[in-house]
Amino acid sequence: MKRHRPLVALLAGAAMVLGFAPFEFLPAALVALAVLVHLWVTAAHARAAAWTGFLFGMGMFLAGVSWVYISLHRFGAMPAPLAAIATLGFCVVLSAYPALAGYVQARIRARPATRAALVIPACWVLAEWLRATLFTGFPWLALGSAAPGTPLAGYAPLAGVYGTSLVAALGAGLLWCVALGQARWRAATAFAVLGVAGVAAGGIEWTTPAGAPLSASILQGNVPQDLKFDPQRYARTLDTYARLAEESRARLIVLPETAVPRMLDSVDPAYLARLEAAAQKNGGDLLLGIPVRTAPGVYYNAALSLGESPRQLYYKSHLVPFGEFVPPGFGWVVRVLAIPLADFSRGPAAPQPLAIAGQKVAVNICYEDAYGGELRRQLPEATLLANLSNVAWFGDSLAPAQHLQIARARALETGRMHLTATNTGITAAIGRDGRVHARLPQFVEGRLDVEVRGYAGATPYVRFGDWPALAACALLLVAVARRGRSR
Repeated sequence: MKRHRPLVALLAGAAMVLGFAPFEFLPAALVALAVLVHLWVTAAHARAAAWTGFLFGMGMFLAGVSWVYISLHRFGAMPAPLAAIATLGFCVVLSAYPALAGYVQARIRARPATRAALVIPACWVLAEWLRATLFTGFPWLALGSAAPGTPLAGYAPLAGVYGTSLVAALGAGLLWCVALGQARWRAATAFAVLGVAGVAAGGIEWTTPAGAPLSASILQGNVPQDLKFDPQRYARTLDTYARLAEESRARLIVLPETAVPRMLDSVDPAYLARLEAAAQKNGGDLLLGIPVRTAPGVYYNAALSLGESPRQLYYKSHLVPFGEFVPPGFGWVVRVLAIPLADFSRGPAAPQPLAIAGQKVAVNICYEDAYGGELRRQLPEATLLANLSNVAWFGDSLAPAQHLQIARARALETGRMHLTATNTGITAAIGRDGRVHARLPQFVEGRLDVEVRGYAGATPYVRFGDWPALAACALLLVAVARRGRSR
């Protein structure tokens, strides 16, 4: 068994991805994590546990997020060998976090059942939070984001993704206890209670309707990424979105990120007037993704409202490293990549919702909706969520489905409907229960017409954020460590 431990860790990490979209088979993720629990509980020493955690992470991230290679090579024009090395390096960095979790849990003296059911879940969640926080963060594949559509969904509005991750990791630890006969019946009972409590919590309506139902159209232009910034394609792109908007009868029309791939001050005012007229004829507003230049060399990834309401702007604040800003000392990377608009400025950290179409819309762009703690800054004032994105950068990979699952988790946490407008898909309308009400197929041009509703009020997560879950993890580790020392 000792010889096969590295391979088992790698394969278990890869199997973890089955819990996330598009597979959405949560039991596979729980079993995979239970395998990691076993490898950690039986590790010879802390360094061995760290190495096991690293290998588990490599399996997980190589299987789950190596789609970054597509954006680097296919669309960023980075040479294939260099793109492969960069992707591998990215996964190595991400794998350092489960390695750290493995090392820390091994340093805390505890009985096997206590380690499995308390210490390891707490370390796992704190490592997830660190991964989402340090160096601008990357929260992709947080275990709690796999909750939509499962019995764990009820925990998301209570404690957010990290609180849900804690419950899921606890479930994996309890599975190990059942399988290994460690307080088997108590562990099985606790596992069942977690599931029943999650289902019961899912029946609680934390928010209430705000205003009458609202008609909305979400536009998907399906502009190929390799042609998006081609000057010869520009006129056709503009005509596509104008035509789709003019065909709509909805009070709220939402376009994707950088739907107009040119600075606002370079766009013909007549075209903006055309879009504005399309919104005004319906007595509503249109939300347009467009870069905005406020001074020479200062430009933002933004969303602009046009229509009956006064014009308003949202500036993206959480930028993508290398894609939207250049970390100090890494200018050479951008010189290798062929990515336009790679040095945006940051918008305000605490933006205000846009008052459009009779609602207050919390706008977020690209992967900003992966950061629940940042999105809740616009709440509880906001009554509706809208994400403008362009995941065409990642082609026909797992990324669009994973992004949609993350958006579903945000809807659950906030008790709000969430509209996702994307260039090539997945464009969708998500209910406050995290379920997809309607969606467009990927890689087709289209307009998704839906009825949406704003919601008011605050879930416990909106009120208190991630800190209760993180504090619970820290207190668990302190309590177990103190008990271990007293022995």
